Amino acid sequence: MIATVLILLVAAVHFYFLVLEMFRWEHPRTRRVFGTTSEFAAESKVMAANQGLYNGFLATGLLFGLALGVGDGMMVMFLLLCVVVAGIYAAMGGIKPALYVQSLPAALALIALLLNI
Repeated sequence: MIATVLILLVAAVHFYFLVLEMFRWEHPRTRRVFGTTSEFAAESKVMAANQGLYNGFLATGLLFGLALGVGDGMMVMFLLLCVVVAGIYAAMGGIKPALYVQSLPAALALIALLLNI
């Protein structure tokens, strides 16, 4: 039960990233979240939309894996590991909050899944 709730949280966060990166990239609030300028946002909106699409794929994969229990949860574990690594990579690249917003919830979900709780 705990694992399911945490996995749903990770999926929700990544759907939120999809919305920010695909549809609200140039909005002032989104620029504050990502620490970008209006010029950078305008120049990078296609790249951000592509990144948002990938976040949507991660979220959808997590929901799909939960719903079907694909491979005894192996698909969900793989996707959670991808999220952990992506958060660590972002943090190493200067986006420190990614450790808490992205990696930590995914790591907790992965642990809960492995402990079957």
